[in-house]
Amino acid sequence: MVAGVVGPGGRCVVGHGKLAAGDARVPDGETIFEIGSVTKVFTSLALADMVNRGAVALEDPAGKYLPEGVRMPERGGRAITLHDLATHRSGLPPMPGNLNLDPRSTSDEYGVKELYQFLAGYALPREPGSEYEYSNLGAGLLGVLLANRAGTDYERLIRDRITRPLGMPDTVITLSASMRQRMATGHNGMLGAVANSDVSAPLAGAGALRASVNDMLALLEACLGYRETSLASAISGMLAAPRPAGQMEIGLGWLVMSSHGKKIVGHNGATGGFRSFAGYDPAERVGVVVLSNACTAGGVDDIGFHLLNPKAPLADFAAPQPRTEISVNPEILAGYTGRYQVMPNLVFEITRDGARLFAQGFAQLPHKQPGELTALPQFELFAESEKKFFARVADNQFSFETDPAGRAIGLVLHRGGRDSHGPRLL
Repeated sequence: MVAGVVGPGGRCVVGHGKLAAGDARVPDGETIFEIGSVTKVFTSLALADMVNRGAVALEDPAGKYLPEGVRMPERGGRAITLHDLATHRSGLPPMPGNLNLDPRSTSDEYGVKELYQFLAGYALPREPGSEYEYSNLGAGLLGVLLANRAGTDYERLIRDRITRPLGMPDTVITLSASMRQRMATGHNGMLGAVANSDVSAPLAGAGALRASVNDMLALLEACLGYRETSLASAISGMLAAPRPAGQMEIGLGWLVMSSHGKKIVGHNGATGGFRSFAGYDPAERVGVVVLSNACTAGGVDDIGFHLLNPKAPLADFAAPQPRTEISVNPEILAGYTGRYQVMPNLVFEITRDGARLFAQGFAQLPHKQPGELTALPQFELFAESEKKFFARVADNQFSFETDPAGRAIGLVLHRGGRDSHGPRLL
C-alpha cells in the first residue's frame, strides 16, 4: 500500500508492505497499481476538456458520436446525453447484459460490436436523466464516444488530453517494460496473487487505467491549484453543476461527499487485485491518494477519509484467515441449491455444476421498484466442511442450515465479523 498527501506544505508519500510474495521491495511513489473506477475521473475530465474546446457539448445526445446505423436506447422521447453518462443518470445498467461475467467462461474478448449490439436491444427502465444509478457501462460508453469524436482510441485520448499536459507518464493502460518492473502484484480478498485485470476496450473508460501515487498527486495538485495547467478551466467545470447521487452529489466523474462536517471530493476504485482512493478537501486545499495491491472487502476509503479529516475513524478489519478446501459429495451440494434472502436488499442464488458450488447475489438497489433485482457477478464457493464454505474472491464465508433430510432451509453469510441469516426462498 502507498499513501500520498499533498497540501500547502508540499507532498508526503509513505509506502508499506511489499510488491509481491518473494519481492521484498517496499512500494513507493513510483510503484504502479490498477486504479479501477478512479479511471472515471479521467474520462470525465476528458469530457470537460472537449466541452471547453467546443468539440462536444454536455447535452449532446450520446448517439451523435456512434457510427451510422448504431441505435442508442431512448425513453419518453428523451435521449441519453454525454452529461447523463458522466453523472450515472443514463438509465443504462451497471454492466452490459451480454458481457459474460461467469468466472468459468472462456469466451472471446468483449468488443465494440458486442457493446453496440447490447445498446440496440436494450429497453431503458426509466427516462434518461431522471435517476442516479452507478453504471460502469455508461462510463465505458462515454470513453468510447469521446474517442470516436477525437478520431483516436481511449488510451491515446487520455494521454494526449490529460496525462501528458499534467506530467503523468505512469498513468496508462498498456505497460512498458520498465513499468512492468514497477507494477505491484494484485491480490484477491483472501490475499492470493491474481493476474492483472484486462478490461475490455469498450469499458476502458470505466476502470482500465494504471497509475502511481506520484502521478495521482499531480492530478490532485492540479485540482487544488498547486499546479499550473491548461486544464484548469476543465477541472473547475467538473464540479460546476453537481447532480444528486443518493446521499451524495456527483459532478463530472467526481463524487461530492460529507465527512464529519467536511466537504470531500473523491472517488474510489476496485479491480480483482487492487483497491484505490483519490480525494481532496477543497476548503483546506489538501489531497490524498491511497493505492493498495489487495482487493480486500474494506478497501482503503477509510484511510483516505481519515487523512483528509482525522475525525473520520479508521475501520477495524480483521485479517483474512487461511482456509483449507475439502471435497464434498455432489449429492450433498444438490441440497443447497436455491435462493436465500440474507438481507432485506440482498438475495443469494446458489447453483451447482457437478462437484462445484457457485453463488450469485441479486441486490435491491435504492432507485429500483420493489422486487426489481440487479444481478451481481457470480463466484465459486469452496467447502471447508460439509456445511461451511468460503469464497476466494473476498473474505466471505457461507454456512447452510439444513433439515433432517439434509436439504438447506437457510443460509448464513459471514462477512466483516457479522452474520446475516437468511431463509430459503426457493
